[in-house]
Amino acid sequence: MTHKHSVAIFGAAVAGSEAAATLASHDVEVFVFEQNALPYGKIEYGLPMWHIKLRDKYEKIIDEKLDHPGVRFMPLVKLGRDLSFSDVVEKWPFQVVLLATGAWRDRPLPVPGVDDYIGRGFYYQNPLVSWFNQKHDPAYQGPGFDLKEGAIIIGGGLASIDVAKIVMLETFMARAREMGREIDLFTLERLGLPAAAEQLELDLKQMNLKPCTIYYRRRRIDMPLSSNPEVESEEAWAKVHNVREKILTRAQGKYLFKVEELHSPVKTIVEGDRLAGLVFRKNEIRDGRLQAVADSDYEVQAPLVISSIGSIPEPIEGVPWEGEKMALADVNTGRVKGWDHVYVLGNALTGKGNIKESLHHGRKISENIAREYLGLRETADEAYEIKLPIADQIDNLKKEIESRPPLSKEEYDYLCQCVGNACHCMVGEGEIPGCRCTHYKGWIEEHMPPRLENMIRDKQNEQK
Repeated sequence: MTHKHSVAIFGAAVAGSEAAATLASHDVEVFVFEQNALPYGKIEYGLPMWHIKLRDKYEKIIDEKLDHPGVRFMPLVKLGRDLSFSDVVEKWPFQVVLLATGAWRDRPLPVPGVDDYIGRGFYYQNPLVSWFNQKHDPAYQGPGFDLKEGAIIIGGGLASIDVAKIVMLETFMARAREMGREIDLFTLERLGLPAAAEQLELDLKQMNLKPCTIYYRRRRIDMPLSSNPEVESEEAWAKVHNVREKILTRAQGKYLFKVEELHSPVKTIVEGDRLAGLVFRKNEIRDGRLQAVADSDYEVQAPLVISSIGSIPEPIEGVPWEGEKMALADVNTGRVKGWDHVYVLGNALTGKGNIKESLHHGRKISENIAREYLGLRETADEAYEIKLPIADQIDNLKKEIESRPPLSKEEYDYLCQCVGNACHCMVGEGEIPGCRCTHYKGWIEEHMPPRLENMIRDKQNEQK
């Protein structure tokens, strides 16, 4: 007696759920292991919470893909922590193992010694945004973050602007509260700070709110806020640069952060046991290349520094690594070096973990999406499309899986035993021996956190 082909997918978000649904629809049994309680990845934890419609839309899509009779969902299981990579790929009889683990690790800020001050005047973007999205939840037990006026943000592009918005929104609300005024986050994000101050009958000058500043190593017009021109020409580039400048200027006008271009951090400034700022070196564009300006170093004091220079995959013990990404034997299929049945999908393959890398209109980020994403238009978030270039890869994987013999009864029983031992909660009641589980929808409903927008609405209704 033989059973279906069986595939393991680690990571249940955009790439993982897409692969799971596609393979399950071709009669492949798919076991999806997810490190978090919820399968949504950075849609839930990395996309700032004011993107309500965008979040809900794509979490619904992920739900539809994972709530498939051929998909077994195992949350709270992290590869390298709860399961050994070597055990899974060497002992468990999966025909194929797919790593869709995303890019959750912040790229280290290249300033000597700066990581010694994490939590003491220095933060990285990923945990900060995750805290921002969850801190309203009474059950939240993660690390706390103390945002300061006048913060330094290192980065460029939409991700760093997200961080700047978070800092400015939080510090504005705190200052308004000191002056006896209250405004909710979503109204403030929609209005922008100048309009919100007017609505609250506050004088921005009297508020004396110190802006945060984004320090970018290239020029303002190099920020990836719109697509590069299809055809290289001075005129085409001038139009692109003009669009980017307009987008950035409007964002600054609405949220009041500053931008310093052509700056690279090179050294820490320390006071006692805290980071108190950075030494910056100025850059210039010479012959089309970015170069440091000699003898240009200078100090910038600040109560807080936040690094937002991109995300990379987290290393997994046993997985070969090259630089910031997993080592591949075949970049076209994503096959991992040293294994003939282990493949990488999505951001774990590209190493691009910022949410903007998954926001596409056609092939590239458009001007309209950038404007909407930054809150510079009244239009809703439905214009976004999340597309990952994995369709061809999954198609090739289907062929690879189908070329392998299905599991025997003995192999399948052993696989069920392995999965049952690893399962914390659910794969489909009674389907895996020894597993005490509920179904997918029930698990999601039980573990969905309270939404801040609903808490605000309920409070407003109570006050009426």
